[in-house]
Amino acid sequence: MVQFKKCTAINRLRHVLALVVLCALAGPGWAAQVAGTIVQLSGPLMARKADGAARILSLRSEVESGDTLITEKNTYAMVKFIDNSEITLRPATTFKIEQFAFDAARPEGDQAAFSLVKGGLRSITGLLGKRNKEKFSMKTSGATIGIRGTTFIAEYVAPPGALPSGVPNLPPAPAASGARAPGLYVQVLDGMIHVTNSGGALNFSAGQFGYTPGFTVPPVAVPANPGMQFAPPPVFNSSTPGASATPPKANAVDCEVR
Repeated sequence: MVQFKKCTAINRLRHVLALVVLCALAGPGWAAQVAGTIVQLSGPLMARKADGAARILSLRSEVESGDTLITEKNTYAMVKFIDNSEITLRPATTFKIEQFAFDAARPEGDQAAFSLVKGGLRSITGLLGKRNKEKFSMKTSGATIGIRGTTFIAEYVAPPGALPSGVPNLPPAPAASGARAPGLYVQVLDGMIHVTNSGGALNFSAGQFGYTPGFTVPPVAVPANPGMQFAPPPVFNSSTPGASATPPKANAVDCEVR
């Protein structure tokens, strides 16, 4: 009887050790893929996980799919993704990396889905967008932006409340105070983008501006800059499209906010 108990205890111990080893080996496979790295930063930047956990990011911090990045009122932040694409966030921006997947050897697995909740950004296409343009999408409350190989700026001005019905399909003029009408504003610097919503769709080429006040109103071309401003520190502009340099791996621990 004693011998039976001893064997049972040994078998249980072996079982526990096997589970520990299995978890250790499988752990890296369960971790989310790193989507990119913060390579330029001019002020406070926070990342919020889907479970609500938040951390303060610094230079060389890594970001993953599911992260929501939030810049303060004076912060510009540049994210260099693993396909060498770049997204620079302007101050007072909330931006979510819905899903990002890239493997140089597996183009069929490409995926780049983002959401611009409020604020603005500049996007420079990388390897993913060049080989699988249809796999890139950036959603806003006004429309979804697709690319045709490009560099573009997008700004979403959130309304103070719900967008009223019957909003006229007219490009807004900047108010004297500098305030602009709510909606999505776009500017194409290079290439072409495709802006679509339930009201319609329109392509915008290099040098063009566009606007839509809401998801049910078709986007329209705007003849002049409707008040868009994007002026990061000069060092942010030293990075060029298609650069092959890979950002160094983070070696500092971010500050986690609980």
